[in-house]
Amino acid sequence: MGRGKVELKRIENKINQQVTFAKRRNGLLKKAYELSVLCDAEVALIVFSTRGKLYEFCSGSSMEKTLERYQRYSYSALEASQSAQDVQSRYQDYVNLKAKVEVLQRTQRNFLGEDLGHLGTKELQQLENQLDMSLRQIRSTKTQVMHGQISDLLRKVNIYAETI
Repeated sequence: MGRGKVELKRIENKINQQVTFAKRRNGLLKKAYELSVLCDAEVALIVFSTRGKLYEFCSGSSMEKTLERYQRYSYSALEASQSAQDVQSRYQDYVNLKAKVEVLQRTQRNFLGEDLGHLGTKELQQLENQLDMSLRQIRSTKTQVMHGQISDLLRKVNIYAETI
C-alpha cells in the first residue's frame, strides 16, 4: 500500500527539515546513480544545503568535464537561438563604435597638426586651448619630476659629503 501525496510546502521545524533533507538527498543521489547505470546517461547532480554544505554526484569521469560539456551545449543552443533583432542590435553597436573610432582618429590627427583644413575658427580655437592645457599639464609634471630628481641628487651629495 503506497503513501498518500505529500503536501509540498516549506517545513518550518528545523529538525524535521534536516531529517527530510538528508533522506530526500540520499534518495535523489540514489536516483541519479540508477539513471546513469540503467540508461547509460551522463548525470551530474549538485546540491547545496541551507548551511552551505555541498553534495554532488557525477557519473562521468569528472564533474569539471561534465560542466564544461554542459556549458558547450547551453551556449551553442543560446547562440543558435539568437534572433535577427540581436544581430541587428550588434551591427548597430558596431556602426556606432566605428564612428567613435573615426572621430577619435580625426581628433588625434588634429592634435598632431594634420588634417586641419576643414576646421573653422571656433574649432581651431578649441583645439589650441586643449593643446595649451595639455602643454601646461606636461610642463607641470616635468617640473615635479625634475624637482624630485634634484632632491634625490642633493640628498646623495649630502650623504657623500658626510662620508668624506
